[in-house]
Amino acid sequence: MSQRRKFIKQSLMGSAFFIPGLNQAFARVPTEFSAGQKPLILSTWNHGIPANEAAMAKLTGGGSILDAVEAGVKVTELDLDNLSVGLQGLPDREGITTLDASIMTGDGSCGTVAFVRQIKHPISLARMVMEKTPHVMLVGEGARQFAISQGFPLEEEILSPNAAIEYQKWKVTSQYKPIINIENHDTIGMIGIDSNGKLAGSCTTSGLAYKMHGRVGDSPIIGAGLFVDDEVGAATATGLGESIIRICGSFLIVELMRQGRTPQEACEEAVKRLIAKNKNIKDIQAGFLAINKEGETGAFAVHPGFNFAKATSSKNELIDSRSHFTL
Repeated sequence: MSQRRKFIKQSLMGSAFFIPGLNQAFARVPTEFSAGQKPLILSTWNHGIPANEAAMAKLTGGGSILDAVEAGVKVTELDLDNLSVGLQGLPDREGITTLDASIMTGDGSCGTVAFVRQIKHPISLARMVMEKTPHVMLVGEGARQFAISQGFPLEEEILSPNAAIEYQKWKVTSQYKPIINIENHDTIGMIGIDSNGKLAGSCTTSGLAYKMHGRVGDSPIIGAGLFVDDEVGAATATGLGESIIRICGSFLIVELMRQGRTPQEACEEAVKRLIAKNKNIKDIQAGFLAINKEGETGAFAVHPGFNFAKATSSKNELIDSRSHFTL
């Protein structure tokens, strides 16, 4: 992968000495061929800004990249203004909030929980699954029992004030339209690389608003909502989980990078695959983020409106992603 890009760079630079004007052309090579950055944190949507701040503080304070991606999304899990992550998120059709989360490191270690109730930090529970059990995923009542055994307190099962208001509005028609778009997005996915090139990622959500009770999206599915490999890079996804599961989106991006694609090229190809495999694409929003082992990044979405937060040791900024369809 890196050799391919080095070859392209060297070929262009070498030719510039012999072809007039090529030095100016080389200056306009797309950013995916520019030098990467380490350490680096990427996370989905504008709630990624405070999450990145916490993640980078943990990393620069001596924590591992795994510690960083856990600490970062825990901020979003507690954000009472966020209706798509944490126990304050919008409920399912029965009025019950259920949570999904996953965490992974570049050596293949991973843990996930799905359809969990009454747990404030499902991302920390997912890490416990990874570190304290021989399993990758625990779900439902089994995940809750494991949480209790590990000392997690059970929170009162009551909707947050904002979620309760929105749920009562929805009940007027109880119209079941699982649409994810700019007004109704979900998830925070976070991926990061430390100064030594170690990678990790996390993903946590309350899932699709007013979903069928028991529905699980892409966020806790390793390879769909999140995938990390120290030899290649990392990717995470956000949007309508069913559409992302159908193409194993995050795994696909990492494998495309393994084959030599840049992070940007890999994200764009994943969106093309998603569009090809899903009907009613006008009602489906999905976006992907990627980092390769050099610290180069990529982002792409189906429709306009997807943004992401990018943090280095000196800057934390919100960036609008490009998309397949434009306004």
